[in-house]
Order: sequence, then C-alpha cells, then structure tokens
Amino acid sequence: MEMASVLAGERWSDHPRCTHPLLAELARLVNDCTSDAHRSELAELVPSVIGLTGDDPRVDVWIALRCAQTALPIASAERQTTLAVAILAGNRVLAGLDGYPADHLDEPSRRALDDVPQAAQWAARFIDHAGINPRGFRRHTAVAIVRSSVAGIAEACTPDADHVLRDLLTGVITDVTALCVPDGATECPPVQVADDSMLSRSGSKSRAG
Repeated sequence: MEMASVLAGERWSDHPRCTHPLLAELARLVNDCTSDAHRSELAELVPSVIGLTGDDPRVDVWIALRCAQTALPIASAERQTTLAVAILAGNRVLAGLDGYPADHLDEPSRRALDDVPQAAQWAARFIDHAGINPRGFRRHTAVAIVRSSVAGIAEACTPDADHVLRDLLTGVITDVTALCVPDGATECPPVQVADDSMLSRSGSKSRAG
C-alpha cells in the first residue's frame, strides 16, 4: 500500500487516503502472508486500488463476505465456525441494506456453507441468539473477518495458498470497483508502476512495519 500512496501523489504511508480502508487492510495482509517467491506478482495490482474509496456501507460487508467465502472451504475446522458466522452475519447486514428477507443468502455464501453443514448449523443458531449490529459489523466485525480469513487461507493445508490470496485480492478489487466507481469515485489516474527495486523496498518496509 505504500507504493499506492506514492503513485497517488500522497505521502508515503501504508494507509493511503486513495483506497478504502478495509481494502487497504486486505492488501497489506495478503502482501504479508504471500511467500517471497510470489510477492512480486502482487505489484501489478497496485494501480488498480488507487481511487477505490467511498461511503457506500455495503463495501465493508462485501469485502468481508468475499474473504469468508474464499477461506471457509479450505480453513481449519477450528476456524470454520467463525467463518460460517461471518458469512451469515454479512448476508444479514446486506439484507437489511438492500431490503431482502433477513434469511437471504447469496449463491456463493450458500455454496460455501453447504460444504460445512455442521459449522453452518452452529452458526445459524448463534446468529439467531446473538443478533447482528449493522453499525458494529462495519466498524469492528468486518476487519476481524478479513484478518481471520486471510490467516485461515495462509495456514490452510493447500499447495496454492499464494494463488488463492492473490485471486481473493483481485476479486475484492473487482467488487469494490463495481460499488465505488459508479457512485462518484474517480477512475484510477494513469500511473507508472515503479521498477523492481522500488517495489522490493516497499515490500520490505511493509513486512517490517
């Protein structure tokens, strides 16, 4: 994210104003959890996060949902109940924002939950008992879901965790673009990707920080 701040003309920071805070958090986590052998593949995504910010309350929910949907099928059993709760909670918040019935599930969520029926049943009981605070979800829960999801993917017993993380970030960028750009956010300005030495320095500072 430091490189995004530079390309956007901001001061050097891993929390640039030009990118939605939760998207920036995801990008930092993916960068930190990707192996050295594949981290350079993330460089081409840097320009695409510039200008992706806005006030649409659905953005945080969609980011959290995409992360949990991606992590649930491959995460350890210890994380699956948490991720199942995340998916049900995210769908319930979206239902309230979009005017759907409270039990509405989007298809990716339904598929992910069908793969872990026991976790899904426990999560449903928990949600019915605890309820959901939409404001609290956006301010606190969404970031916790993103962190748990990325950790679950990175620790999963899968040989292609790096590719799963990159595909997740790419998919979230697409989702946020669809939500933010039509609502008045400007298109990403023309930028030049820095040379390999600058990208290497950026990655090193991010991991050190």
